[in-house]
Amino acid sequence: MNEFNWQIKNKAKNNNSRTGVISTPHGQIETPAFIFCATKATLKSINTYQAKENKTQIILSNTYHLMLQPGEDIIADHGGLHRFMNWKGPMLTDSGGFQIFSLGHGSVANEIKGNKNFKNKKSLTKINDEGAEFKSYLDGSSKLLTPEKSIQIQRKLGADLILVLDECTPYNVSKAYTAKSMDRSHSWAIRSINEFNSSNNYKPTYGSSGHQKLYGIIQGGVYEDLRDQSIEFNMSNDFFGIAIGGSLGSSKEEMYNVVKHTASKLGSKYPIHLLGIGDPIDIWTLVQYGIDTFDCVMPTRIARHGSALTKFDQKGKINIKNSVYKTDKNPLERDCKCTTCINYTKSYIHHLFKSNEILGLQLLSIHNLNFMNLMMKDIRNAIKNDTFEIYKKKWIP
Repeated sequence: MNEFNWQIKNKAKNNNSRTGVISTPHGQIETPAFIFCATKATLKSINTYQAKENKTQIILSNTYHLMLQPGEDIIADHGGLHRFMNWKGPMLTDSGGFQIFSLGHGSVANEIKGNKNFKNKKSLTKINDEGAEFKSYLDGSSKLLTPEKSIQIQRKLGADLILVLDECTPYNVSKAYTAKSMDRSHSWAIRSINEFNSSNNYKPTYGSSGHQKLYGIIQGGVYEDLRDQSIEFNMSNDFFGIAIGGSLGSSKEEMYNVVKHTASKLGSKYPIHLLGIGDPIDIWTLVQYGIDTFDCVMPTRIARHGSALTKFDQKGKINIKNSVYKTDKNPLERDCKCTTCINYTKSYIHHLFKSNEILGLQLLSIHNLNFMNLMMKDIRNAIKNDTFEIYKKKWIP
């Protein structure tokens, strides 16, 4: 397969959800889809065979972390991320912009969720129109990430889908700063496009693993007029896909309003990606606004803390470390067919976590990954069959 393509297959009658197919040189992605984060070229505690066995379609790696270790040149020398980590499916890399936001303002997850009471060591030195200066968390050395550098790195990493560099503003800044930041992101996007279309290291639009496509990113914070300006800017450029980024507000309601407003104006021309959102309840809501792909570290991150996703619990997950599971001979989810649920009991996994055994992290991660992929499949079926609410009740208590 050599060509990229985006095609909508089905549209729901009662909302803006749709199913589609993103075709890439490394395979197809049926949408709506969840993109799992292999931040440092690895899914935490899961190998790529296990990811594929559990129906994972696409994974994401991070430009910022990989430029620091092992470095983009080592990955390019392997022939790109696909060969480096032995993943035979589609890949996406983010641009490093999200990490600029995190370095400048603290914890990304907390800020996106509106938590103002976080503390985090800041290693960002300066953000200006040229790019972002920061200190490596590995050795303290000074680094500069520019739009050109981000694209050069992503071309060497070789993912199928790559993103322009942007500045992701937090919630607690003024509208004036949000507008200034958005304009900077637009300027960086133009520079990203120009670098992507240049012949630096590779022929235009190609990377270490072959042909690539570029996504734009919509900014503007919680301000509809700024979002509209960013939508207009992105749609005036030749992007394959468009991502919704930046601060989405301080509450679920505000996030839903921002996404609904933004997605409603993008139409059918592009696959629409929502950056950094992965809660199952949010996904069931946001696909109805026309979101095609999501990414988040959530499934494997909560697994490392002992939480298993489940549609039979009111909270949508259980903490296997709780004493109630010490003698529980049932699987994590009674109708789940993942290898964890087929072969192991809650009692055994509880024991693994209490004993600090690495296998426990792997077993929960496999289950959570399988949970998300099956949920996305049911979302696609719900859209195809116009039975959205019926399917949703199976997954959201």
